[in-house]
Amino acid sequence: MPSYDWERPLRDLRELADLTGGPDGARRLAWSEDWRAAREWLLGKLAETDATVKRDVAGNLWATVPGESERIVVVGSHIDAVPNGGWLDGCLGVCAALEVLRAHTGETPQVTLKLVDWADEEGARFGRSLLGSSAAAGTLVPDEVRRLKDAQGTSLPDALAENGIDLDTMGEAELPEIAAYLELHIEQGPRLEESGKPAAAVIGCFGVERHSITFTGKASHAGSTPMNLRHDAFLAAARFGLAARESAIERGGVATIGTVTAEPGIPTIINQRCEVTLDQRAFTPEQLRDMLADVQKAAEEIAAEEGVTAEWKRIWQIDPIPFDGRLVDLAAQAVGEITGDQDPPRLPSGALHDAAEVARRYPTVMVFSSSIDGVSHNPAEDTREDDLRVALQAYGRLYDLTAGMISEP
Repeated sequence: MPSYDWERPLRDLRELADLTGGPDGARRLAWSEDWRAAREWLLGKLAETDATVKRDVAGNLWATVPGESERIVVVGSHIDAVPNGGWLDGCLGVCAALEVLRAHTGETPQVTLKLVDWADEEGARFGRSLLGSSAAAGTLVPDEVRRLKDAQGTSLPDALAENGIDLDTMGEAELPEIAAYLELHIEQGPRLEESGKPAAAVIGCFGVERHSITFTGKASHAGSTPMNLRHDAFLAAARFGLAARESAIERGGVATIGTVTAEPGIPTIINQRCEVTLDQRAFTPEQLRDMLADVQKAAEEIAAEEGVTAEWKRIWQIDPIPFDGRLVDLAAQAVGEITGDQDPPRLPSGALHDAAEVARRYPTVMVFSSSIDGVSHNPAEDTREDDLRVALQAYGRLYDLTAGMISEP
């Protein structure tokens, strides 16, 4: 059996936080200089293993250790982060996967072992999550993201080019034939902590509908225009946000107004234009469909009542993704073996992960660790170290169980 040292990933996480973090949180925005520095740090760690390392045309980093079987188990996550993010999101899974490779240094694993660091999981800079994994999974449509720009006005194709990536060839980064994909992540929610559980098997990922909605009214003087004669784009957008919240509560999903841009944005002028982004998530296709229908109807009604127009643009969509049943069972078994829990928790993930893209094509599962106060995407993001150790050990046990199952004739 592999000999794991689960203190090493904790040391790695602290080291990476010192390199690319600080009082304001993580600094590993995809395609940035800090992200490239984190990648160089990871390459230095991989150089100490027996793995052969390469970067594919989508920017995903792969490290491979041939096994006794040619069947492939992939371990990994992502090292990029949101601005001012936490010290665990994404990189916990990368550091755990690194330890799996280290444990096989000097020996031949049962199966061919691959580590992956996916490029731009977060989508924080351009609004398109799972960029590298979707390219590898064959779901990325270049023309749908070609015109995306960041807050500084840099286009996605230009940012990719700065990193040696061509948007139009990213789809050539095909996934290998994978027998299993295993990912460790913090929950980024409160359920495990509330239940007093350190870790869980993940049954799948919520689906997402992400749109930009622009309300257009009429600019007019804030003092001389009567309330009943106003065409206020911001007020229409505000009412829309409340309608999205009510729909999510009713349907059992979640909805978030992420960005709000009002123009002209001057205290003495009624806003003529207001653009918002809406992110809706749910675990069943029916929930997601109904939530979208609710808000589309609400936008139409609100626009008519406020005397404005509403224009929709889809940013991104992904269906709910259930994970492989056999691997979910193995993940639950692994968590149970480490914790002694006879009924280890099984949770859906409200957050998106690269595992969702891989699961479209190949057997996939995740393990969650708890999150203190459910906080993530925030410098305060944290998990008790004892819970991290449990989750890391469960992840290693999941790999052992999976490799054993796959290597059987």
